[in-house]
Amino acid sequence: MNILKTFLLLGLLSALMVLLGKTFGGQTGMLIMLGISLAMNFFGYWFSDKMVLKMTKAKPVSKDKERELYHMVEEISHSAGIPVPKIYMTDDMQPNAFATGRNHNHAVVAVTRGLMELVDKNELKGVIAHEIAHVKNRDILIGSVAAMMAGVISYLAQIAQWGAMFGGFGGDDEEDGGNIVGTLVLAIVAPIAAMLVQMAISRSREFHADATGASFAKDTQGLSSALEKLEVASKRIPMRHANPSTAHMYISNPLRGRGMLSLFSTHPTTKARVEKLRALKIT
Repeated sequence: MNILKTFLLLGLLSALMVLLGKTFGGQTGMLIMLGISLAMNFFGYWFSDKMVLKMTKAKPVSKDKERELYHMVEEISHSAGIPVPKIYMTDDMQPNAFATGRNHNHAVVAVTRGLMELVDKNELKGVIAHEIAHVKNRDILIGSVAAMMAGVISYLAQIAQWGAMFGGFGGDDEEDGGNIVGTLVLAIVAPIAAMLVQMAISRSREFHADATGASFAKDTQGLSSALEKLEVASKRIPMRHANPSTAHMYISNPLRGRGMLSLFSTHPTTKARVEKLRALKIT
């Protein structure tokens, strides 16, 4: 199902790019954007994880400096029966984490500096187990592609805005027709970018990862306690490198408490997640 969603998202990205090309370049623009969209589809499947890491400013973690984190990731990966993911860290002080990659063999688990400073060992284990559960459940490809796609559409919307301001890019529309259409495209595309992320990433995915991760960690208390701490912290500490394009990838909504941006949440409530975790029977 996630593979099907991935190709649907890439197809929709292509359609939007071709539409923008036609709006601002007529037939020639449409053909140019079609070629670019095909290249983007290839790039999105193979390299969306690298784009996500760049968008979040994540850097590889040294095993010498974070030995306990490395051992924890290795331990839980072995319990999950998957290769050990690469480990990255961002310098954000909001405690959070995410996973990315296209499959088990090309996975990344990323944590923020704030997470390492806030949670205790058992809570960190719960968070890492949740992210490895996303890898095990093959959620990471659809999440990575959705983030990349939302980012690209946002960039294209900016191009459309400048095109509308300066009279388009030599399209076939007469007088100000191109500008009017471009403005309308811009007004529609930005909300679509956020909606696509919400539609592509089901809230049930987080419940599933919580349950799977708890089974890997053989404990529910660590993750439930971490989730409660992360919710409180996210209201006080802004996430510097998160935006609606990547927010769905984090274990806890990084945009909580930031006005209109909080509307882009794809996460269930922390209360609902904690209740489900505490109802689980781990053997």
